[in-house]
Amino acid sequence: MARMQPESSWESPDNAEEEFTPLTAQQVQDLRRIQPLLSVWRVVAAQIGVGLLVALVSWGVSGKTSVGVSAGYGALAVVIPAALFARGLTRRMNSLHAGAAVLGFFVWEVVKIALTVAMLALATRVIDELSWPAMLVGLVVTMKVYWVALAWRRVFHPQVKT
Repeated sequence: MARMQPESSWESPDNAEEEFTPLTAQQVQDLRRIQPLLSVWRVVAAQIGVGLLVALVSWGVSGKTSVGVSAGYGALAVVIPAALFARGLTRRMNSLHAGAAVLGFFVWEVVKIALTVAMLALATRVIDELSWPAMLVGLVVTMKVYWVALAWRRVFHPQVKT
């Protein structure tokens, strides 16, 4: 009696292999016209603006400088690691192989997370009269700029699928 080999779940039912066809230069240009790249530096700039706005609003609403500084520090705990991440990724992107680019992305992401955690851990030593709620508001609102940037991109480029 012959033993049947189970079919792999990733193979197509007819076991036909699909052929990969790279894009032509014209197709790449058309794709970039329809779906422009989102600059990581524009996102960082938007985070700086939002962080400054949150700090000023927090200070204005509360009337306390320490609340505004705490909110600003929360924003800085997002902006500084994000800028370092952006610098690390965009430094030598053209010369990297695909595997090195993926590894670089993960390394810089770990650096970004570690720096954010370190800045939050040092907050009580850096800021007198730290307001934790204000700092967390500054952190969360500034962090949400990533999503706003993606939504903004969809508003001005409705054909973009994210």
